[in-house]
Amino acid sequence: MANNLYITATESRSGKSAIILGVMQMLLRDIRRVGFFRPIINDDSGRKDHDIDLMLSQFYLGLQYEDTYALTMSEAKELVNAGQHSLLIEKIINKYKELESRCEFVLLEGTDFEGSTPAFEFDINADIAANLGCPLLIVANACQKSVQDIISSTKLTVESFGGKAVDILGIIVNRADVPDRNALRMDLRKVLNQPDLLVYIIPEVAILGKPTMADVMKWVGAEVLYGRDGLAAQVNDIVVAAMQIENFINYIDQGSLIVTPGDRSDIVVSSLATRQSSAYPDIAGILLTGGIRPARSLARLIDGWTGVPVPVLLGKEATFQMARRLYSMYGKIEPGDQKKIASALGVFEESVDTDEFRQRLNTRKSTKVTPQMFEYSLIEQAKKHRQHIVLPEGSDERILQAADILLRRGVVDLTILGDAQQISSMASQLGLNLQGSTIVAPKSSKQYNDYVSTYVLLRQKKGVSKEAAQDIMLDPTYFGTMMVYKGQADGMVSGAINTTAHTIRPAFQIIKTRTGASIVSSVFLMCLKDRVLVFGDCAVNPNPTAQQLAEIALSSAETARIFGVDPRVAMLSYSTGDSGAGGDVDQVIEATKIAREMAPHLLLEGPLQYDAAIDPDVGAKKMPGSQVAGRATVFIFPDLNTGNNTYKAVQRAANAVAIGPILQGLNKPVNDLSRGCTVADIVNTVAITAIQAQADKGLV
Repeated sequence: MANNLYITATESRSGKSAIILGVMQMLLRDIRRVGFFRPIINDDSGRKDHDIDLMLSQFYLGLQYEDTYALTMSEAKELVNAGQHSLLIEKIINKYKELESRCEFVLLEGTDFEGSTPAFEFDINADIAANLGCPLLIVANACQKSVQDIISSTKLTVESFGGKAVDILGIIVNRADVPDRNALRMDLRKVLNQPDLLVYIIPEVAILGKPTMADVMKWVGAEVLYGRDGLAAQVNDIVVAAMQIENFINYIDQGSLIVTPGDRSDIVVSSLATRQSSAYPDIAGILLTGGIRPARSLARLIDGWTGVPVPVLLGKEATFQMARRLYSMYGKIEPGDQKKIASALGVFEESVDTDEFRQRLNTRKSTKVTPQMFEYSLIEQAKKHRQHIVLPEGSDERILQAADILLRRGVVDLTILGDAQQISSMASQLGLNLQGSTIVAPKSSKQYNDYVSTYVLLRQKKGVSKEAAQDIMLDPTYFGTMMVYKGQADGMVSGAINTTAHTIRPAFQIIKTRTGASIVSSVFLMCLKDRVLVFGDCAVNPNPTAQQLAEIALSSAETARIFGVDPRVAMLSYSTGDSGAGGDVDQVIEATKIAREMAPHLLLEGPLQYDAAIDPDVGAKKMPGSQVAGRATVFIFPDLNTGNNTYKAVQRAANAVAIGPILQGLNKPVNDLSRGCTVADIVNTVAITAIQAQADKGLV
């Protein structure tokens, strides 16, 4: 079952508040602990967000206001304008996860589209939903739109969101004033052509869309002079009274708000009088402008009027400014307004098949995984069982910056190799806090002599002397590898300064390959916009044999499993099935056979071309009935040339995040960095190494 749902509109005044009320009421029937979260709220002069206030007052959710949002709109735009979009998403994910940990389900609401940047809001809502793994419920505003306009705009909305890596659960067309809602629903289903998409039509309900006199009071900051008991009266239209009474009175209609200067006693008296006459419609109230209070004689008259029939408000602005502001006013469902709340819940339950909605939600869990979702999951998984990682390149600024982040977030315990004074000086200059880490210089370490002796024993068949071992153990990479071998660290990450060969060679010599593995290989975790794929081997073995390819496939499948990717393995070649021939194809066929014998229950297919492995339509045509073709998650390349070029092509062409290389096949985890790595790359690689160490201990 999905454990969250993201509700977003595409324009202002969609009636989204009524929808979130209905959905929350529906959820609370089956789920005890439901949370409510708005990633971004409007800046509103320090006042509480309207919809958060509404939900917390209407439903007992056991939440504090501060738990229910991450950022204000101005804070979000400031981060984006500063080029810190990733930090924006990270802040939202972190705040959301705090709430999620306390709830069985979280209902999320997107932005209100009340600003001047609808394109930004559309993109940011889609991005947040994707990064939180939320199914999306879209609320489309049908107010004052024709049937054709509703159909075309809804189709465009669904298509636009469809290209944003989000999982669309359904669409609610709200405020639809159409003659036949069922016909509109059928037309939309036909046009959208998505059988699994929920489609509902909710009609315009006047009481929800129209403001009340209480709304008028808040909107213009007016003072209530008389008739406070009538503030619930609905305002249907606005009449600015500038004519003489005999002409003005003809413009009065049911629910009119009369706007007039405070010194027009004649208008005030005649307006109040209409409420006593059955010949005229009932007005909603009177708004006096200019900050002018009624004349003393008029005030005396009204004071003596038992039960003033309508509210009389006093606003500070002049008539023209007041009228202009009122024409942009719209009704809201205010906290505590049980008449509107009951109406909203009633029309939702009448228009939405809640049984169908709940059933679809029960079977729906978004399978899309964005790069930031995956990176966040790496950190969270690493933190569950903290491991001890050694970083041998303590002289590199990026390593120290990454160490600061890892320590602050409590991801791992760290040993940093290098000169303690130099590292402390660099940390001070960079404003870093490395407290909690252990800084070790190999030459002065208490373990140095033991490591030298151990290395001599391990390499005695190669004729390594004690003198040579002493020099080798001064190398931080060899020293760090020995720490892992001795169990004084759970894993090592290197390569920011050193070459891949220099990082891997000590591991081959000291840690060695695990039982059943004849080679060390590598994978990249390829984070596409909506999923994670595993590519191997793209960094270590130039021309693997069939036996080695089979081992790479099994190791890669296990690595995929460790990192939450369901392994479906494609053995890649330039032909699919028996469509091609040649030595290269024969090798992949043999590797596939060996791998199946070694792991008969693993979903594995080969040979497959890349398009047949990844594209469901192509896979169904080229290899019908296969459980892997078109659905592969693990891609095994026939040689290093193909693998290395392909991963880089996908990285650039698909704007994918490539995490790796991740080494596999060693007895204990050691991983290599690119010399062009970023701080984020280092953080991710350390987390990956920690998770591998957890897996070695049976903790994953």
